[in-house]
Amino acid sequence: MQLLAVALLALLSGCASIYSTPPTAVHQPMTARPEARTQAGPANGAIYRTAVARPLFEDRRARHVGDTITINLVERTTAQKSANATAARNSSITGGITGISRLPLGGLAGLNVEAGADTDFSGAGAAAANNVFNGTITVTVIDVYPNGNLLVSGEKMLAINQGNEFIRFSGVINPNNVTAANTVQSTQVADARIEYRGSGFIDESSTMGWLQRFFVAIMPF
Repeated sequence: MQLLAVALLALLSGCASIYSTPPTAVHQPMTARPEARTQAGPANGAIYRTAVARPLFEDRRARHVGDTITINLVERTTAQKSANATAARNSSITGGITGISRLPLGGLAGLNVEAGADTDFSGAGAAAANNVFNGTITVTVIDVYPNGNLLVSGEKMLAINQGNEFIRFSGVINPNNVTAANTVQSTQVADARIEYRGSGFIDESSTMGWLQRFFVAIMPF
């Protein structure tokens, strides 16, 4: 009875995982609320009031927690690696016993002994990767470092048919790299973490089940 209950729970958890949000490795949280605005004090007849002052020529670039900024994803990675190895080893031993007349070993006269060994090894390997990721995503400033750098994080979810696609991004931005249009290239973001994940029955159908992974682990051949 207990075994049946465990199997039922595993089945239910597998069904629930189809529509669950996939795990992430980007900086958390992926959004932040801006600080509440300071309440304006009573009018004292002055034109300038510090509580509600805003520079006349201030641009709209992100600089505070809760501000948003657009990331242009222009990632392209190409890597190649190859290796070759060759080794060879030969050895030979030859020995013999000549005529011995006055020793007990005389009967072994003319005995020859030969031994040899050959070892040969040859190996080769190659690997190549080519990844391209283009697009845009708007993220939120979740922290401002003492030196002025901005820690940003965000997520974009696309519902396609009966599955969901998640695009996630986080990293540290130097405000000097932010353009007047409040955008920055992903190649200029430090500690960038970019994810493209999916959930749904289509994604689940291309993933090995837990029972199959179990048998692969205990029977690798």
